[in-house]
Amino acid sequence: MQLKKKISELERARDNATSYTEWEQLGMELDALTGLDLWKLDNTSPDYNYELIHERLVSLRTLQQQNKTRELMRSLREGLHHDLGNMGNPALYCRAYVGTKRLIEDYVDQVCDALNYVCAQPASVIPYDEKMRFFENTSRSFGQPSLMLSGGATLGLFHIGVCKALQEHNLLPKVISGSSAGAIMAAMVGSHTDDELEAMYDGDGWYSDAWRWKSPIRGFLGEGFADQKQLETFLRRNIGEYSFEEAYARTGRHVNITVSPVHEHQKSRLMNELTSPYLLLWSAVLASCAVPILFPAVTLTTKNEDGDYLPYMPRERWVDGSVKSDLPRERLMHLYNVNYFIAVQVNPHIVPFLESDRRRLERRFMSWPKRAVREELKFHGAGVMNFLRTQVKHEATRQLLGHAYTVLAQRYYGDVTIAPPRYTLDHFRHVLSEPDRERWHWFRLQGERATWPKIAMIRTHTRISETLTDNIQLLIRQRARRRDDQLRVVGKSAPARPTGTE
Repeated sequence: MQLKKKISELERARDNATSYTEWEQLGMELDALTGLDLWKLDNTSPDYNYELIHERLVSLRTLQQQNKTRELMRSLREGLHHDLGNMGNPALYCRAYVGTKRLIEDYVDQVCDALNYVCAQPASVIPYDEKMRFFENTSRSFGQPSLMLSGGATLGLFHIGVCKALQEHNLLPKVISGSSAGAIMAAMVGSHTDDELEAMYDGDGWYSDAWRWKSPIRGFLGEGFADQKQLETFLRRNIGEYSFEEAYARTGRHVNITVSPVHEHQKSRLMNELTSPYLLLWSAVLASCAVPILFPAVTLTTKNEDGDYLPYMPRERWVDGSVKSDLPRERLMHLYNVNYFIAVQVNPHIVPFLESDRRRLERRFMSWPKRAVREELKFHGAGVMNFLRTQVKHEATRQLLGHAYTVLAQRYYGDVTIAPPRYTLDHFRHVLSEPDRERWHWFRLQGERATWPKIAMIRTHTRISETLTDNIQLLIRQRARRRDDQLRVVGKSAPARPTGTE
């Protein structure tokens, strides 16, 4: 009885933690009290191939200790695969309060240590070009993670806490997509350097003057019930006047914004530095936030060689990106070799129906009928909505039917799904309101708390790809320094040019 009381007290304290350090410490105490720390030390489990992971760990460690660099490189190239032995299985991360099997953590540590070891080898052991080729090919075959931020109006402030928690653990992916409210956060992260993000997460000067209602008469006349000019001013002030190409050059992050066409013969677009390099970032975000009825459709703006602003595809208008592509998995896979998706879902019409990893993975026979009926209703409902939207000509009605179709047809889960544990009336009350400083920090803390339990699973999947990327960047900087040194030597040894005639 005393033990149960102690566990309940620690769980309540953990739910109210205000930092990851506090949350982790309480979780470790709970693991010790419940005996789950012993479960983490036991390699065996039916949920992953622990024998394969152990064999690979021992092999890599032995080769590195024996300084067999070339054999180590061959072993990494042949055996380094995403989610080896199903070690990213969510079932392995739902058991303990903090972390997972120690074997998995040791394996990821060893792989990253081996990659850093190879990168640190002098040119006399591994020539520079061969080393760069090794890391580029390994990175290409392994893939990289992506962060996908959903729409959700003011509830999108939740994304701030998620990005902050990931960045603090060096787990913020280089590929970030966003639609509607998620587009605002993706653009903010993609246009600010790491140092600037620290101030942005605090929210000073950022959380006000974004939202204003217009008179109902203007709304009924088709101009939208919310002031789009106010939102545009807010976006330009906080994102800047960067094109997608310029934002990528500034931060190294691939920002992807989804927008949906008004015209029925156009498809939804994923805007980024590859598909639309000269498009202004704030313009794409404005279109992605243009929820039908609330805001009018947007004509996008691009920048020419002289820096002048011009309409992008002047005949086309664009609306809310979540209407047709809230979480654009396939396009991200094709464009950026993404193999792992972190989905952050805050849409008020989606979150109440999301299931936890534990519920989704349950195998009880009695749960089958309910799940089967749910999937059937979703499938047939999407079919009906898809048929109706192709038959209706009225623009606003077609957009609403299209939105209903995508709500039913889209997949809202990622390999890791981060969402608020529940929505209260307080959340819905603020969904279309202007946030103040207190509300900003309230949402941010909720995002952090929802992310902390996912850190171990995200680290398992993303740390290796981040290590590969870091080593490639290090090698590029080394090459640049070597070239600069060579130029300086040539400059010093070159004979002085004559200043006049003899």
